[in-house]
Amino acid sequence: MPHAHSPRHHDQADILDLDAEVLAEHTAAIIAGLPVTTEPRRIVDLGSGTGAGTFALLDRFPEARIAAVDASAEHLLRLREKACARGVDGRVDTVRADLDAAEWPALGTPDLVWASASLHHLADPDRALRRVHDILAPGGLLAVVELAGFPRFLPADAPEDRPGLEDRCHAVSDSRHSEHLSHRGADWGPILTAAGFTVDKERALTVRIDGAHNPAVGIYALNGLRRLRHSVSDALDPADRTALDHLLDTDGPGSILRRADLTLRTERSVWAARRTG
Repeated sequence: MPHAHSPRHHDQADILDLDAEVLAEHTAAIIAGLPVTTEPRRIVDLGSGTGAGTFALLDRFPEARIAAVDASAEHLLRLREKACARGVDGRVDTVRADLDAAEWPALGTPDLVWASASLHHLADPDRALRRVHDILAPGGLLAVVELAGFPRFLPADAPEDRPGLEDRCHAVSDSRHSEHLSHRGADWGPILTAAGFTVDKERALTVRIDGAHNPAVGIYALNGLRRLRHSVSDALDPADRTALDHLLDTDGPGSILRRADLTLRTERSVWAARRTG
């Protein structure tokens, strides 16, 4: 069996790129539904990763310039390379910053701040939100988007020899993440209000994408489960670990890439909050 769970496969940037590709339609729909009152000219993508939100925002607001802010130099380099390839590098500023740091770099006075799957990573999101409130233009909008954990892909009765394997793996991962990601799954409405925002709009979206019609879903599932195995394998039942390895063996008959029953399933929650003062 090939070493499908080698650390070289746990590249977060690749996961972010796959996330952007598979969820592109949903991201575009969320942005299209934001209650913007005027076309934003200055946007900040807070915790931009490799640019899923950045490029969707550029597409939606063709006159805007975006500051993509992230702590990872690798993510920002990949984002910059994409911007150059798309011919929009003149509209993108990459800013490396730790959003938990005492001081932030100058980000101007944005009309729109986009924070997708980033706030729950912060040690002190309340402080970060107060800073966002302070830099936003009067009447400016903050969009917070959060996923309900990492997507699921397998049916409940899969794999056939260990039904429910995916949920058991995620249960271990969720337990471990709860120790240092206490805001994952939070209701951001009251937190935004406490930071001085007025919540204009809140919505929850159910996401289901059939892998039979989107080959990227299988690749996304493979990379996600590789990453999951790396973090939870020591806590798995040996039979579960063996079943997971069979799914990750891309040359084997049980490879997840050979399954025709994959469906990406997740929930996305969106809060649109305005600076009114």
